[in-house]
Amino acid sequence: MNYSIYAESTPNPAVMKFVSNRILIAENMEILTVEDAKQMPLAAAIFNFPFVKGLFISGNFIAITKNADVKWDDIAMQLRIFITDFLNKEGVVVKELKTIKKVGKKKEQETLNFSEMEQKIADILDEYIRPAVESDGGFISLRSFENGVVSVVLKGACSGCPSSSLTLKQGIESLLKQRFPEKIKNVVAYEE
Repeated sequence: MNYSIYAESTPNPAVMKFVSNRILIAENMEILTVEDAKQMPLAAAIFNFPFVKGLFISGNFIAITKNADVKWDDIAMQLRIFITDFLNKEGVVVKELKTIKKVGKKKEQETLNFSEMEQKIADILDEYIRPAVESDGGFISLRSFENGVVSVVLKGACSGCPSSSLTLKQGIESLLKQRFPEKIKNVVAYEE
């Protein structure tokens, strides 16, 4: 079956989501430099476009961050055709998964030795928040919970998104305060 790609806008005006009819990768990966893309032929090829600032690949999509010098109207079709052709000819998204830094794997979260409360928060993020964030080309994971402050890591389209603070406060923080009254004071984004 050939790959078919369509472009989808995200709440972040600097990021466009390119969605495939097939799974591209089982992990979540953020690629911010050509160096990061060494074992990822598709990502390395996309970085050849001078306007590409970063990529986030998860499941069946690639979220591409562009610089401010170009408009999506001028480049989205070019990228969509390029990705489709590359996948149908090369078909290689990742050469060797072992050597690539993965972002936010569930097993990675479990190895953080979360407290019982942190695990409850992580489970709520996984069940209620992550699907919505991923549908917008992003990724969220719990970093920590300390003194009533929930710290989350945002990747992909969420990183640098103008509406991410609104999502944190009105979406995530209100849900967690509802679930755990008097335990949650604030939700903040952790910058790596």
